Amino acid sequence: MSFGRLERGPGHQPMSEINVTPLVDVLLVLLVVFIIAAPIMASRLALELPRAQTPAGAASGQEVFVSIEVDAQGRVHWDGQPLDADALRERLQQTARRDPATELQLRADTSVPYGQVLALIGQAQSAGLSRIGFVAEPPVSASAR
Repeated sequence: MSFGRLERGPGHQPMSEINVTPLVDVLLVLLVVFIIAAPIMASRLALELPRAQTPAGAASGQEVFVSIEVDAQGRVHWDGQPLDADALRERLQQTARRDPATELQLRADTSVPYGQVLALIGQAQSAGLSRIGFVAEPPVSASAR
């Protein structure tokens, strides 16, 4: 009797390809997340500013204040008189030297960019004035429309 070997097949070869199914699954989940999140991040809140209810007796007659207005074109007015940037800086410094507790009552048109209003506040604070009040119109009632 002769003992011989049985022929064996080559067996399973190692797989040399990358399984992309889990990668595609993760990418699709990320795509769905970004599709849902993108409109939420890009949405803006449409606001019509400024209108506010002022409490009765909020202003006392003894406080010292200066009125600063910024019109729709971005021009600054000090108590109704137009000023350029240098004159405004000088007036703010004079007011701060005279009385640092002077309140600035700031009226800004709704179309004035927020950055311009912040720049004006920064100038006032760097001059030494820290009391700044924002003046708004009272809300329009339903009967006045």
